[in-house]
Amino acid sequence: MTEPMRTVEEHLARILASVQPLGGESVPVGGAIGRTLTEPLRALVDIPVFDNSAMDGFAVRFADVAGAASESPVRLRVVADLPAGSALDPPIGPGEAARIMTGSAVPTAADVIVPFEDTALGLEGSLEMTLVRVAPRTAGLFIRRRAADASVGDELLPRGTVVGPLQAAAAAAAGATTFVVAATPRVAVISTGSELVQPGSPLRRGQIPESNSELLTGLVAEAGGAVVLRRSVADDEAALREVLRHAADVAADVVVFSGGVSAGAYEVVKNTLGPGGEMSFVKVAMQPGKPQGFGRSADGALLFGLPGNPVSVAVSFETFVRPALLALQSRAALHRPVLRLPAAVGWRTPPNRRQYLPAVIDRSDPGAWSVAPATAGGSGSHLAGGLGRAEAYAIVPAEVDEVEAGTAVDVMLLT
Repeated sequence: MTEPMRTVEEHLARILASVQPLGGESVPVGGAIGRTLTEPLRALVDIPVFDNSAMDGFAVRFADVAGAASESPVRLRVVADLPAGSALDPPIGPGEAARIMTGSAVPTAADVIVPFEDTALGLEGSLEMTLVRVAPRTAGLFIRRRAADASVGDELLPRGTVVGPLQAAAAAAAGATTFVVAATPRVAVISTGSELVQPGSPLRRGQIPESNSELLTGLVAEAGGAVVLRRSVADDEAALREVLRHAADVAADVVVFSGGVSAGAYEVVKNTLGPGGEMSFVKVAMQPGKPQGFGRSADGALLFGLPGNPVSVAVSFETFVRPALLALQSRAALHRPVLRLPAAVGWRTPPNRRQYLPAVIDRSDPGAWSVAPATAGGSGSHLAGGLGRAEAYAIVPAEVDEVEAGTAVDVMLLT
């Protein structure tokens, strides 16, 4: 009796149920780009730290300038000059002002800032006297209040946030010097197949350049992991076991196999790690990528068996391995963004399987993007050259037999 195919969601759920997030480590803010927070970042100082000026101009008392107008300007005596970084807090009495620059601390006695452009003299001659000719609309205008953005102890970035330049800047502004981030997943990439040779090597009949390890190494890095072992092995069980021992020696958290998982006679991963072994092998209702393997080694590493054709490898990684790597890092979002776009052309889909079609997006009209196949061969798993043109996957449900031009489809963005 033929075993029914799993849905993508069923297979992914089994994988994620096996994931135990990695521990955290403290790293300097500047060294955390691309890492994932395992603890929230909280403000260590108020943001802003103090009331400061949003304009170059004069710190004054609102009561003194509330009636200022071009035909009846208010004359103020300048009693202080406050560049950014000044620690002065000069007293300001009736009829007085302090010249102040953007970012400078506002004197305690002032309650409004008058920009230079609202005075008759502007910056020139502003150290002794000024004439205010435009009344501020309200007290407090152009004053950035202390803690308006965040107070000490406020959560600025939640657990699961990916640290980028903006997050690093927010941490620095909050007085933080370190982040607590997930350890980097250590990944072993193993390409299988007796037909594989190194790119650039002479090819005899039946041989092809090995490209999957290059693909997977890049995808692992993009998902926040680090490849600690990269090997290509023939369809030989002893050789595969030897590489697995190396993976254990380098403490790999994840092992990703490409090839050797289907229904042929020489499926080395399936034959070596299959029934009764460390991995189970199933069929998933997707195209490409129907044959899938998953398990856990004796030392706890997650084992992924992906089909050998390059497009199948890419799609399978996106669908199953990438979410697991992100879950290991406690990432809040495990999936890439998905848009709903109209198809620029029509195409056929496989029966009873969800299609992941390498696709390109026409962005020529910012208000009307559309999606089309990246190659004339559609989602054929062997189209390694055309894969290089893909910037997305169009995802078509299993019950849809054909996509017509103009039909809205889900599009997973890769860039």
